[in-house]
Amino acid sequence: MKAIQVDRPGGPEVLELVEVSDAQPREGEALVEIEAAGVNFIDIYHRTGAYPLSYPLIPGQEGAGTVVKLGAGVTEVAPGDRVAFASDTGSYAELAAVPAAKLVRLPEGVTTKQAAAVMLQGITAHYLSTSTYPLGPEDTCLIHAAAGGVGLLLCQMAKRRGARVFGTVSTDEKAQRAREAGADQTMHYTTEDFVAETRRLTGGEGVQVVYDGVGRDTFDKSLDCLAVRGTLVLFGQASGAVPPIDPQILNRKGSLYLTRPSIGHYTRTREELLNRAGDVLGWIAAGKLSVRIFRALPLAEAAEAHRLLESRRTTGKLLLIP
Repeated sequence: MKAIQVDRPGGPEVLELVEVSDAQPREGEALVEIEAAGVNFIDIYHRTGAYPLSYPLIPGQEGAGTVVKLGAGVTEVAPGDRVAFASDTGSYAELAAVPAAKLVRLPEGVTTKQAAAVMLQGITAHYLSTSTYPLGPEDTCLIHAAAGGVGLLLCQMAKRRGARVFGTVSTDEKAQRAREAGADQTMHYTTEDFVAETRRLTGGEGVQVVYDGVGRDTFDKSLDCLAVRGTLVLFGQASGAVPPIDPQILNRKGSLYLTRPSIGHYTRTREELLNRAGDVLGWIAAGKLSVRIFRALPLAEAAEAHRLLESRRTTGKLLLIP
């Protein structure tokens, strides 16, 4: 099978298209013929070694396709099922052996491209808005990179829960995308003081929660946007890791809360995974959640996909097509 392989940490150039032995399902796994693989920042962290893994590796935590073979003991899916997943690594390939407990069947009305575009980021947006900080009509939230993959989905889910939504963006086009997704106000973080604007729009009070997937470049100002006892949800580090912080800063700025969630801790059981994925995929099937695919590139162009994502010029999701 054809796959993208990484032999050592490095830049996009280490993503090489190679021919390897076909993946085979072990006990408890299903073999999935990949029709689309999602490209995410965690793939970049794996490629660079920021999140160390053993090499060589086939990157990609997210994909969708059709089950073609089962390992021993699998009862969750059957050959021919259309499925999606957001776990482990190995989706940058024609075939992937995936733990069956991590696979979700796709409902009618959801394409494999849509599923590959939404499993990781959609479930992330779901737990951020419903569990990490459960938004309600009394809340105002600030979403950084509101026109990105998570941002567009999170804007929509925040509005579903009745919240007032502010979003930071870098261009007029991205501002329009964020507003279409439900943002009530957008701010150009490259030309505007988003702290001052957030304070102005909230009468000086600040927001109840900031959802920050950017990290180093926005972290300090995110704290300054929060109301007393507000929550900073740091769920990514697109601009780099946040330096160590003195907890006393949280006290000084208003008895703030800081959390660093990850999808694995919010899908610890198959039941929780199916509940979250069922909501997300069900909303797509019903036309209640819009999924924007920025670009679908051939598998061989994985390096270009990583360059695009790192440039932060994308609005929506990048896919790789084997």
